[in-house]
Amino acid sequence: MTERELIQKIKELKEERQAVILAHNYQQDAVQDVADFIGDSLELSRKAAASKAKVIVFAGVHFMAESAAILSPDKIVLLPDKLAGCPLADSIDVEGLRRAKERWPEAAVVCYVNSAAAVKAESDVCCTSANAVQVVNSLPQKQVLFVPDRNLANYVSRFTSKEIIPWDGCCVTHQRVTLADLEAAREAHPGAPVLVHPECRPEVVAAADFVGSTGAILRYAREARAEELLIGTEMGILYRLKKENPSKRFYLLTPGLVCPNMKLTTLEKIVKSLERLEPVITVPEETRRRAICALERMLAVA
Repeated sequence: MTERELIQKIKELKEERQAVILAHNYQQDAVQDVADFIGDSLELSRKAAASKAKVIVFAGVHFMAESAAILSPDKIVLLPDKLAGCPLADSIDVEGLRRAKERWPEAAVVCYVNSAAAVKAESDVCCTSANAVQVVNSLPQKQVLFVPDRNLANYVSRFTSKEIIPWDGCCVTHQRVTLADLEAAREAHPGAPVLVHPECRPEVVAAADFVGSTGAILRYAREARAEELLIGTEMGILYRLKKENPSKRFYLLTPGLVCPNMKLTTLEKIVKSLERLEPVITVPEETRRRAICALERMLAVA
């Protein structure tokens, strides 16, 4: 099928299945175009919880679809490519987290949503890059075990008096950005503000003009007077940035800002997923009940 035929087929199947398509800002351009909602993890978590659709197609990675399944157990949650995983989420498991909890028994466990459902179930509260600081500061505990992203943990530590104990995980895509990349980009585009995701290295975050989630980066770009902006997050966001700001120019800090897992979803796979109603993402009920408490606490703060 041609792209136009695929798009038409998706429209027909969405109506037939009473489905909604949620796409992360890092998805391929064509996938973003067919989505009902595009956003960052926090925005899409809210959309999943509020949706009245019977079927949720999550154009993202596995942990995102799991979060939708946790929040919407009465809906069918589809992940068009079951291999779309996340190395950051894979950097922590339940056994490792339990050992850390034993080592720091007084610490609250704040779990970045980039994690498996079973890890969320072992945590006190979840957070996203958009609300991590607010979530941490809302807790009564003075110690916080922050899992699994050490760079986001470092960023949060700048805005709290609490002791942050980081898990040693990172996003391999954001980790590719170096201070040398940032400095070279600034030299090539003098005066252009640098916008980076808090999953970047601490020295990159410290040197940036603005640090925020993909949603926050999009808002900054809309409001900025600058005609050129330097972007330090996954390349998929460039499509939406250019679409919303046609008079502005955007440049990646490094060409290596590509997440292969986020690029696995295609129009063809969305069609097959809606036709077959698979792959279905489910979470065991006991795990779901525990994990939803952590997610709901996050949503209450956000």
